[in-house]
Amino acid sequence: MPERILLFIMLLEKLELEGSQMRILVADQRSKIRSALRLLLEQEPNQRVVGEAINLDSLMTMVSENHPDLVLLEWELTKRQSTEILLVLRKLIPGIKVVALSGNPEVSSLALEAGADAFVCKCDSPERLLAAVSAIS
Repeated sequence: MPERILLFIMLLEKLELEGSQMRILVADQRSKIRSALRLLLEQEPNQRVVGEAINLDSLMTMVSENHPDLVLLEWELTKRQSTEILLVLRKLIPGIKVVALSGNPEVSSLALEAGADAFVCKCDSPERLLAAVSAIS
């Protein structure tokens, strides 16, 4: 009987921890970048990557299925305007946060004007990305 109680307590603690974690979806065309972002983000105890999207179709499917709190969106993910993608994401999940990522720092003002909550250049330090995610969570 005590073993069952201990298992129950452990399960409750796990559920409590998962409930307080920010659920993040990473959307980038390159698998190495997605993997690196996942490793970086999951080092933080309050963050959990719930999926990785490689294109617009997988992004929309994963957002619908996983209901993330935040999307790290490669600004050049598709040929469609990323501003349109932001609108669709916010219709699917009102209040969703979006951090725009790009290898081109010159698109930062465009991304922020389009409604991204933050912009991080892929050439920025890992600490800059973590700070951006933390600031909008």
